[in-house]
Amino acid sequence: MTTKTFNLEERTFEFARDCRFLFKKITKSISNIEDGKQLIRSSGSVGANYIEANEKLGAKDLKFRLKIARKEAKESVYWLKLLKVMNEEFKTEITALEIEANELRKILSAIINKV
Repeated sequence: MTTKTFNLEERTFEFARDCRFLFKKITKSISNIEDGKQLIRSSGSVGANYIEANEKLGAKDLKFRLKIARKEAKESVYWLKLLKVMNEEFKTEITALEIEANELRKILSAIINKV
């Protein structure tokens, strides 16, 4: 991730994609596989829920989906932290993904507060 994408739908896609690229690189130990699976689920769910929120089925549904997307971004940080502990050689890449997950969480929080 060299430049930031301003389209949030695209940015959430890039985050999920980059998490998958990371998982392809790390050693396939039992803990890495389990933590990686969880990361893949939560990182993909950020974008999926954001897309669903944009379907405009009402303000209540919009806020609910945005809150789920925010929760999944926060969960992604947790799995990334666990992976970082076990994969020191990818510390820089994982830290960048943690930063992105936290930025997505903050963006989603700002949107929720404005809804």
